Amino acid sequence: MGRSFPVERFHIQCMHALDHHMYSVVWHPPSPQWRNLRRVCATKVFSPQLLDSTQILRQQKVLDLLDFVKERCKISEAVDISEAIFTTIVRSIFATLFSKDFSNSTKSNELKNIVRGIMEEIGRPNIADFFPILRPLDPQRVLVRTANYFKKLFKIIEKIMEERMSSRVSESNSKLCKDVLDSLLNHMEETGSLLSRNEMLHLFLDLLVAEIDTTSSTAEWIMVELLRNPDKLTKARNELCEAFGNEISLEESLVLKLPFLRAVVKETLRLHPPGAFIVPHKCDEMVNISNFTVPKDAQVLINVWAMTHDPSIWENPLKFMPERFMECKIDFKGHDFELIPFGTGKRICPALALADRTMHLIIASLVHNFEWKLADGLMPEHMNMLEQYGLILKKVQSLRVQATPIKHHNYYY
Repeated sequence: MGRSFPVERFHIQCMHALDHHMYSVVWHPPSPQWRNLRRVCATKVFSPQLLDSTQILRQQKVLDLLDFVKERCKISEAVDISEAIFTTIVRSIFATLFSKDFSNSTKSNELKNIVRGIMEEIGRPNIADFFPILRPLDPQRVLVRTANYFKKLFKIIEKIMEERMSSRVSESNSKLCKDVLDSLLNHMEETGSLLSRNEMLHLFLDLLVAEIDTTSSTAEWIMVELLRNPDKLTKARNELCEAFGNEISLEESLVLKLPFLRAVVKETLRLHPPGAFIVPHKCDEMVNISNFTVPKDAQVLINVWAMTHDPSIWENPLKFMPERFMECKIDFKGHDFELIPFGTGKRICPALALADRTMHLIIASLVHNFEWKLADGLMPEHMNMLEQYGLILKKVQSLRVQATPIKHHNYYY
């Protein structure tokens, strides 16, 4: 075959909205421009140093989540975990990218509706993707709706960028790096490497789409599986108590080192991969695989769900067993083909490093600070486990839970 994985993307129609496929680090064909975008992502957006320096921003958003849950406890009201985590991740990534606080409910709801709209259009089955001759007609109006959502999001991002550029001109120390936007602007000034306005807008769009829905869906599934397996929940909480004691705000870098918590996240990604298929690839040359001929330009769909539920690879594949990852070194970073929920190779999810940190921090904080049970007297064995098919395999019925503060944390008295 010449290489083990097709590098080119098969462009679904909605990614042509506002020419996103021409600027996107996710969808752009291999080229010097694409390689430069990947390099910028690796060194200036998701470098360990930058993520370490911005972790305080994410910790504050998680503390806001804990405050929200605490208020629900006071009035004995159930928490919609899906909505609460989604809101936290939207605010967290905007804080990481732009140091912007979207705690205002009107702005937050507007942003959430835009992101949800984009994800729905990307995941919507589109007849024009199966019959390309129909693309110019846009029979389902997918392209039009996606373009409208992109415009709304770009308007928000452009305003933030303009404010930052103005403030950097007036500030004496303009090269302070407090977030991803500063890091990109500093890089452009230092190297003379100018990212165009379109490249920056579409890069931020990629990062938002790659991070928000994937992370929030996985975090909800983690809570679902822990509630269905109370012995695993207890084990995870004990590990957290041993590491952090009575601390409320957990340090992101330390959370990532907890072996059982990491095993819980890996097992959830195995049992509930964010998407049934990796984002479509395109075969750039005719190949023969196991006596099958795959023609040039064919769409290549990698069935991650089938791989993670294959009994020839995984013992008891339908059972939630985090311990299996305590005994092996398999990870989801793209090197172990048994578990590639975020893809692999040069096309691996660009926001993986941030998603990894955010996911662990949110789950650790919720488990460490509260006792949990299902709302409305529902028993774990009666929980609706149906998945909603789309780009992201979400839970059809949002998880509603009742929280009780863990009393040894003085913060809650």
